[in-house]
Amino acid sequence: MKILLDTGPWVALIDRSEARHQECVSWLKGYNGDIFSSEAVLTEVLYLLNFSFQAQQAALEFVLAGVVVLVPSDVESLKTVTRLMKKYRDFPMDFADATLLAAAFDLVIDHIATFDKKHFGAYSLGNKKHFEIVP
Repeated sequence: MKILLDTGPWVALIDRSEARHQECVSWLKGYNGDIFSSEAVLTEVLYLLNFSFQAQQAALEFVLAGVVVLVPSDVESLKTVTRLMKKYRDFPMDFADATLLAAAFDLVIDHIATFDKKHFGAYSLGNKKHFEIVP
């Protein structure tokens, strides 16, 4: 199984003061598969954890230890991101969300760990398919 990791659950996994911390920890302990994210999401995570150097280091350790695989951006994926942001401009879609949706297309992933059900529940994966959202 493959899943994408959005900002909210990633922050909640690290920050014990987050209301959904335990829920996310339980989800991760029970998950058996590959976890992917983007550098844009990592940037948001580090920004939200900037209250603590240790918390930021923990977020980076997720990547360094191979828990989360970052999907690199290239010119083609940025073209996809631009197209998606234009398509959903009235919603609107932010850059980090667009990088996750582009990764979903490239890696054929239809599951996402996110708290943003409004947006990720609406984004189309094609063929009238939408994300399966956890936790």
